[in-house]
Amino acid sequence: MAPYFADEVIRQMIDKEISIKYSKVLLLGITFKENVPDIRNSKVIDIYHQLNKFGIHVDIADPQAHPEEVQTEFDITSTRHIPNEKYDAVIFAVPHREYLDLGKTGMEQLTTERGFVYDMI
Repeated sequence: MAPYFADEVIRQMIDKEISIKYSKVLLLGITFKENVPDIRNSKVIDIYHQLNKFGIHVDIADPQAHPEEVQTEFDITSTRHIPNEKYDAVIFAVPHREYLDLGKTGMEQLTTERGFVYDMI
């Protein structure tokens, strides 16, 4: 199921004429479910790998996941804080309360001019 979401994001990028290769995507959440630090059995990592396979730069932010565990388990870097950058797409992957509080408008402020928010929830 996870690759489906990645394909949908790529399809929307193409529709919006966003160059796929070297684009930037922010994944909001990597834990198994909302408001817990457990990353075991998370399917979000599959989305990361699928997007990365197309040359997309993917950042992961998750206020609940421990960056050291993400590094050890998946060999990728994550952060607990949303980077102060603009993204071609922001994927709302895990409904942590911090992201629900941010709301769609707050997420849209993280995107480039043609960028968009993709809500997996």
